[in-house]
Amino acid sequence: MNDFVKILYVHGFASSGNSGTVMALRRHLPECRVIAPDLPVDPFEALELLRSIVKEEKPAIVIGTSMGGMYTQQLWGVPRIVVNPSFEMSRSLLFGKMGRNKYMNKRKDGATEFRVDKALVDRFKLMEKNQFDGITPEEKNLVVGLFGDKDPIVHFKPLMESLYGADRCHWFSGEHRLNDKIVNEVLLPLIHKMLSDND
Repeated sequence: MNDFVKILYVHGFASSGNSGTVMALRRHLPECRVIAPDLPVDPFEALELLRSIVKEEKPAIVIGTSMGGMYTQQLWGVPRIVVNPSFEMSRSLLFGKMGRNKYMNKRKDGATEFRVDKALVDRFKLMEKNQFDGITPEEKNLVVGLFGDKDPIVHFKPLMESLYGADRCHWFSGEHRLNDKIVNEVLLPLIHKMLSDND
């Protein structure tokens, strides 16, 4: 397994490493080992876990969607794809996510639900203040942003363009969540291109 190309996938809010996107990536990339951890609810714990995985596993690419895109953007030093990144999770949580939430996918720890309270919202606010502090000219060349042109949930392409440049940000035909068609037609070609560029 050590000879496999490693890809780290970072899931979105209320999801897990057992999502449909992970299954699709594993199905279509048999030459790769797709690492997909279940993230802690606390944002600082989640980012610490992801940074430790990057340090230990040295993935060739990190892919993050929605909330996972917010974390992925902060994993400095590795090629990254951020899909419909949710850079203002604290705001998203306040509108419709407070209280008890159910996980959409099975988790390894068996948890089926979690709570969002003011303390958690404040933790996200604290993280959001510094989430772009590590952007350097070198980092700008490591990140590609993908944005669904019919995404009804988050709209951060203008912000990402201002931070990374318009040439690093691309529309795709779709909504917030990925499906098999988008994985096949948009994500896989980009993964193959980034892997070949890194050879």
